[in-house]
Amino acid sequence: MIIMGLDPGLAIVGYGFIEKIGNSYKVIDYDAITTPAGMPSSQRLEHIYREMTRLIDLYQPDELAIEELFFNKNVKTAISVAQARGVEILSAQIKNIPIYEYTPLQVKQGLVGYGRADKKQIQHMVKILLNLPEIPKPDDVADALAIALTHGHTDKFKSQYLME
Repeated sequence: MIIMGLDPGLAIVGYGFIEKIGNSYKVIDYDAITTPAGMPSSQRLEHIYREMTRLIDLYQPDELAIEELFFNKNVKTAISVAQARGVEILSAQIKNIPIYEYTPLQVKQGLVGYGRADKKQIQHMVKILLNLPEIPKPDDVADALAIALTHGHTDKFKSQYLME
């Protein structure tokens, strides 16, 4: 099974593709979709959509795991990230890919076993579980891989995370 993990954003969308084989994982690809700050929002959203579509067509993921949004103190930022997240979800929905959501707490518990784990602990587990030579950068990419791994670990309980 090929899982696409996604850390949603407008400026940086972290993504990671992993293949789950039994109880082990193989990295397929990981990187970030970026958009420049000076670009109009509509063009940024279009760029994200086109890149998401290209990646989905290229790697043919079976499922998408995406981080659930939490309310940000900066309302303007929260709205723009929510718009981008909608475009990212739409990209998978159009291709009939099941979409699953995970909170940061679920990712921390899933990878480290502790809901208050810090970012460095999560990144270290991503490196170990995927046998990577170094922690992926930027942080959004490591987060996307962490979300994909969390999804891979929740096979028995997937229905409760399916986006409705």
